Amino acid sequence: MSEENKKQQLSQAFYSQTPEEVLKELDATAEGLSATEAKKRLSEYGENELEEGKKKSMVQKFFEQFKDLMILVLLVAAIISAPHEPVDSIIILLVVIINAVMGVVQESKAEAAIEALRDMSTPNANVMRDGHALSIKSTELVPGDIVLLEAGDVVPADMRLIEASSLKIEEAALTGESVPVEKELVVLEGDEIGIGDRINMAYSNSNVTYGRGKGVVVNTGMNTEVGKIAGMLAAADETETPLKNNLNHLGKFLTAAILVIAVIMFLFGTLVNGTPWMDMLLTSVSLAVAAIPEGLPAIVTIILALGTQVLAKRNSIIRKLPAVETLGSTDIIASDKTGTLTLNQMTVEKLYTNGQQYPASEQIPADNMALKVMNYANDTKFSQEGELIGDPTETALVKFGQDQGFNVTEKVAQEPRVAELPFDSERKLMSTIHQQADGRYLVAVKGAPDVLLGRCTQYQVFDDVKPMNKAEEQTILDNNKDMAKQALRVLGMAYKYVDSIPTELDSAVVENDLIFAGLVGMIDPERAEAADAVKVAKEAGIRPIMITGDHKDTAEAIAARLGIIKAGDDAAVLTGAELNQMSDEEFAQKVANYSVYARVSPEHKVRIVKAWQKEGKVVAMTGDGVNDAPALKQADIGVGMGITGTEVSKGASDMVLADDNFATIVVAVEEGRKVFSNIQKAVQYLLAANLGEVLTLFIATMLNWDTLLPIHLLWINLVTDTFPAIALGMEPAEKDLMSHKPRGRNSNLFSGGVFSSIIYQGILEAATVLFVYWSAIQWPVHATYEAIHSDALTMAFATLGLMQLFHAFNVKSVHQSLFKVGPFRNKSFNWAILLSFFLMMVIIVVPGLNDVFRVAHLDLYQWGIVVGSSFAIIPVVEIVKAVQRALGKE
Repeated sequence: MSEENKKQQLSQAFYSQTPEEVLKELDATAEGLSATEAKKRLSEYGENELEEGKKKSMVQKFFEQFKDLMILVLLVAAIISAPHEPVDSIIILLVVIINAVMGVVQESKAEAAIEALRDMSTPNANVMRDGHALSIKSTELVPGDIVLLEAGDVVPADMRLIEASSLKIEEAALTGESVPVEKELVVLEGDEIGIGDRINMAYSNSNVTYGRGKGVVVNTGMNTEVGKIAGMLAAADETETPLKNNLNHLGKFLTAAILVIAVIMFLFGTLVNGTPWMDMLLTSVSLAVAAIPEGLPAIVTIILALGTQVLAKRNSIIRKLPAVETLGSTDIIASDKTGTLTLNQMTVEKLYTNGQQYPASEQIPADNMALKVMNYANDTKFSQEGELIGDPTETALVKFGQDQGFNVTEKVAQEPRVAELPFDSERKLMSTIHQQADGRYLVAVKGAPDVLLGRCTQYQVFDDVKPMNKAEEQTILDNNKDMAKQALRVLGMAYKYVDSIPTELDSAVVENDLIFAGLVGMIDPERAEAADAVKVAKEAGIRPIMITGDHKDTAEAIAARLGIIKAGDDAAVLTGAELNQMSDEEFAQKVANYSVYARVSPEHKVRIVKAWQKEGKVVAMTGDGVNDAPALKQADIGVGMGITGTEVSKGASDMVLADDNFATIVVAVEEGRKVFSNIQKAVQYLLAANLGEVLTLFIATMLNWDTLLPIHLLWINLVTDTFPAIALGMEPAEKDLMSHKPRGRNSNLFSGGVFSSIIYQGILEAATVLFVYWSAIQWPVHATYEAIHSDALTMAFATLGLMQLFHAFNVKSVHQSLFKVGPFRNKSFNWAILLSFFLMMVIIVVPGLNDVFRVAHLDLYQWGIVVGSSFAIIPVVEIVKAVQRALGKE
């Protein structure tokens, strides 16, 4: 078979062909392939397994950390400084290397999605080879193989079913639909039939929950639906987080500013002041060290890591550090329905019996026949631990019986099952026959309400059994319709007593002349906390979007109950088939109209995420199934489910919810906003300090003053900057944090008044330091030039260091008063200030150390000027903030 034919064959819509046509197309028979033919096809198609994605080596990961522009500038500065200032050079290199190692550690913990997909492959499959059934490794399956399926099996490849006996397959991980699909051998018409509606197909990695079947393998390995998802994951580009973009922009901005100022200073110093060019080059390097917050990458990493620790205590496991901050900028939360907004657990919600509807919470008499039938006509089993095993619909009925005090084990022991008619998708009924104490037999029948009603000749109201009539039939049908409109899955219950077991267990005999007992309505219910979480998200300006593989009516009903859309607003619901009819351009124009997407495929989910991203929105995508993995990876932040989530979805996620609780996302959003706010505070603090240093150095050079030495700048940057900046990352959230709209993709670290604050505060710091230096020269304490200059240098150094510590209190809030946010609420901050103050003082007052740092002892008069000038930054900034608030620039 040629490669061209192979590709054409693998793309066939097999669901639209008869079993005979499929077998002919694949050159196969119902008795299976021969061993020789299977071996030939195995070499042609390859093994039935998923390809492993390309991996980066540790060396590649390490060197990729040095692509950042700020890091490159620092490396150049370190190299130039090495011959003349080796200590400075070593410290700079140490910071850069630590930052790179931390980046590699985080990346090494990242994507395991493809490997997880590969590990999901079933170890064995039951196939027909040479006319005999045998068990082989699932990796040896080839197109054309005939596979036997039974309840409990995992489907090993994509198959077109050729036999199905009461076959039900649970495809939630692939389609998102929580109810197992009843498989039929019908031929489907149309080219746009979603995976969830292909009832004559069985897909790799789905689970057989009921019945048995036989299918012919049509796709294996990467050509299966799961394989296509694996391919999408492998091909997906890594999305740049807002924080990473912000830091990149910051790096470019600082680099440009540094180069311009350094060149001007170098030219002025050499040409105007006549300073030797090597001395000016080293001074320019000092400027670069002063201008670049070399500790910023490490500080941001530490702040993010602290955020991950907080979130871990609140059931959010962060897999990638930037995800903490990205959550804070989220505009859209696109959430999978099944297992995320809902429990992924069918639950009885309403019961219609005795002529009226009852909520599931209301107590029903234990002798109610509807209650009895739903438990008797039921194949649910109990595990040794007492857990319910079986079809989710049937286990929901038994669970309802347990809640009502109906002990099905005891009841069936008293009235044992002696015969049965299994469920059949054609007649849509199931019946069991139970022996009674008086010698008669109870026939319990459950099934589709419309079919069952046609078999009923009587109906029961409490203890009365009355002849069925048109009015009663209409009442029952109206209640059925009412429940269906609420997206409930409705089953009917009926019964009759017979004197003997029918000699022929035939539907026409067993399932006729029945007494109607009631209707039961079930749904995969929304999580109790999800509606509140949706409300909080909306108040925070975040738009929740529901994406599901379920039917439109079910999706609409759940979305309305959660408050995502208004009840009856079906215009806000879009199906996968309708989405297929839209071009990307048309969809981009209309994407804001829809809050709910039903019957969607993995490709649709990625399209939805991309459409919102093109609108400039930051998108978080939650999900737990294999089908969610590509969208989780495409989203700005993928949120996987820790309990119900597959390893694939967790591997593709940036964050995993340990409790599968949608409400936890809102908690994480608040923490994310707090983290970004605290990173902004650290950036404001560091850059205002660095701007002050740069302006001080630049203006001093212009004036031919010798103010600060490189070792002074490095000590301030690494000691008095670092500890307070890290502590600012631990600031508690400001009270109104969740009342603001999301800052979105276009915001940056300078937004919200941070940039203007950096500018005026940096100028203020530089002006203060230069004033103190000038005053020390003008009104000296000593007589000699060396002593006077040494005092001035020390006072400038001490003023700059102490002023930055006082200024750290100012940046606890960009606009709010220090005394409103609380100056001493953050204990870590208080200790950081004390530690930095001690480290500043020790090198000035301890003999020996002051010689190393080339500083002198100061008297009380000089210390008074230093402390007074340093503290002045607090009242000045408080006055500016008060003016800003008065002008409404909060």
